[in-house]
Amino acid sequence: MNLLGLHHVSLLTAKAEKNYAFYTKVLGMRLVKKTVNQDNTESYHLFYGDAVGSPGTEITFFDIPSLGRTHPGKSSISSTSLRVRNTESLTFWKNRFDELGVYHQDISERAGRNVLEFQDYEGTKLLLVADNGEEGVAPGKPWYGSGIPVEHAILGLGPVTLTVGDPEPTVNVLTNIMGFRPVGSFPSPAGDFPDIQVFATGEGGAGAEVHIESRPDLPRERLGRGGVHHVAFRIPNEQEFAQWIEKIKASGLINSGEVERYYFKALYFREPNHILFELSTDTPGFAADEPVDTLGEKLALPPYLEPKRAEIEANLRPLDLE
Repeated sequence: MNLLGLHHVSLLTAKAEKNYAFYTKVLGMRLVKKTVNQDNTESYHLFYGDAVGSPGTEITFFDIPSLGRTHPGKSSISSTSLRVRNTESLTFWKNRFDELGVYHQDISERAGRNVLEFQDYEGTKLLLVADNGEEGVAPGKPWYGSGIPVEHAILGLGPVTLTVGDPEPTVNVLTNIMGFRPVGSFPSPAGDFPDIQVFATGEGGAGAEVHIESRPDLPRERLGRGGVHHVAFRIPNEQEFAQWIEKIKASGLINSGEVERYYFKALYFREPNHILFELSTDTPGFAADEPVDTLGEKLALPPYLEPKRAEIEANLRPLDLE
């Protein structure tokens, strides 16, 4: 009973239209699901992923207009990474970012991989990570409909970085409850701080890693636009999901119990440094209610919200995603 890797990462945006333009027009990702925040149906929830919405490829955003900015700090998911094929792809993206005025750093190395650090228009800290033939969790399927050369397309999620004051409680949850294993460390890019610890699950590789940064000097993060709300990890099916529910309950961690999201089942809990984790099933997936060829083109609602479609649509602001 092992977690397979990263399932999705969910963030906050204050402007869904600009968010859509950046992630589809600049980064060339596919909008695989346009739906609502099921806990607040007056807000959109947008999912960007690979060509078919594969688990492990989605970066998602809750749209909350007028949301204040994020004040970075500890007890946070401080960076999210996206996989590309190789270092040549990083050079392509560096040149593209120069042309489009996207803030970025130089190509560097983290955890033995070439990376390119950049930010979206809301200051979200992002990395492109080069696979370079590394073994581990397989990448997603490149999206051919974006205009980005397919050999340089974004292929899914790479490691997330958790920034905490005291790493030990988080490490304990990752290793003793969630089954992650230590696989190395690398120097902190922030300067004279402890090395960043690397943990992996499942088949390992970029799509199955969590990096732990120790920064007791920082204040606690104040989450706003451009910040990361939670990170989700993959469970293959509902049978194992039921076992994970029992395991998390037995651990003593306060948790949500089973939450039905229709496209996947979810279990939420906060680890001791207050970072929100989610365990999500790979099944049934985003093609459960619309064909793969037309993913993301219409407002999708799960069956239990469909009877309220008229009311929900009336309370949603117009969204122009052209």
